[in-house]
Amino acid sequence: MKLRLPGRRRDDETTSDTATDLTAQQLAAVGKGRPTPRRAEAQGRRPGPPPPPPTTRKEAYKRQREQQAANRGSAREAAARGDDSALPARDRGPEKRLVRDLVDARRNAGSLFLIVAALVLVGYFIPNAAVQQYTVFIWFAFFLLIIADSVVLGRKIKKKIAERFPAVTKTRGLIWYGVSRATMIRKWRFPKPQVELGADV
Repeated sequence: MKLRLPGRRRDDETTSDTATDLTAQQLAAVGKGRPTPRRAEAQGRRPGPPPPPPTTRKEAYKRQREQQAANRGSAREAAARGDDSALPARDRGPEKRLVRDLVDARRNAGSLFLIVAALVLVGYFIPNAAVQQYTVFIWFAFFLLIIADSVVLGRKIKKKIAERFPAVTKTRGLIWYGVSRATMIRKWRFPKPQVELGADV
């Protein structure tokens, strides 16, 4: 029989306590599914130190211009995507978005306006009476085509607005908005077209 000093544990008790501690740690790890992260990992990386203040007025103006240019670029990209909060007042609203989609989903005679106008202008400077007469005829025929196509587009806009937004009774401004957009080349339209040609709007 061995004498045991006061305050000293036996080997079997120490082993049992150690096993109990390991078991508790394993259960905790299983319960969490992963070990406890360190404080730096939990908080994430801290942002770097702020840039030093400008030392001269010229440097301050330069930083201000760079910041303004970055803000303008972000706002223009949002407007090009059709973000309503970034659009000017004349392009805002679900009604205007519907009109833009109706225009962008169809082929419009007005989108050829700038091209035909340039050809007519060139024809006027050709010193040939026959060419000038044909130029006037083409311009007149194209002008009538634009009028007919605008009438068809206006009726379509009026019909869709009545279906989607029955509370809207004045559609003249929306029709003019659509006709004006239809006279622009598709790639030059702003906001950018959000629907494909032939899409069902």
